[in-house]
Amino acid sequence: MRVITGSARGKRLRTLEGLEVRPTSDKVKEAIFSIIQFDLPGASVLDLFAGSGQLGIEALSRGAEKAVFVDKSKNSINCVRENVESCGFSDRSKIIISDGIDYLRSCPAFDIVLLDPPYRLGLVEKALLGLEGKVSENGSVICEHEAGLVLPEKISGLIRKKEYSYGKTVALTTYILEE
Repeated sequence: MRVITGSARGKRLRTLEGLEVRPTSDKVKEAIFSIIQFDLPGASVLDLFAGSGQLGIEALSRGAEKAVFVDKSKNSINCVRENVESCGFSDRSKIIISDGIDYLRSCPAFDIVLLDPPYRLGLVEKALLGLEGKVSENGSVICEHEAGLVLPEKISGLIRKKEYSYGKTVALTTYILEE
C-alpha cells in the first residue's frame, strides 16, 4: 500500500494483517480522489473508521489542510500514527481512538468526510445518520461500501449525488448537502 500522488507520493504505508482489515485498493483510492480532487486544497477531512489512515493521508498529500483520523481499534490507531509520522503529516493531523459513531455526536463540521467502515454491519447508514450538521457548506461525503448495498437518496440533510461500482465487491456512493 502506498500514497498515490502529491507531496508524499510513493511513500509506503503500513497496514494491519488479518481478516478484519480491508485496505482500499489503488484503483478505488484513485477513483475517490478523482471525485474530490478540486475540493481538497485547504480542506478539513474526516477519515472515519480510519484503519491504516491511507485515505486521510492521501488527502493530506494532495493538499488538504488538516485531517482527523478516528478508529476504535488501538492497533489501527497505532498504525495510523506510524503512517502519519512517516509521511511528515503529524502537524496537520489529529488521531483519535473512539467509536466512529460516538465521535460524530460532538465533532465539528468537515469539508470532506471519508467513510470506509467494516462491511455488512450497518455502519455506513449509522454514520450517515450521525453526519447531520457535520458537513460544511459545499462539503461532500464519500462512502466506500460493499457492492449491492443501496443507500438512501436523502439522509441527514445530504443528497446522494452519484454511485460507482468497482467489480463485485466494492462500491462508492457520494453525497453533498441538500440545497
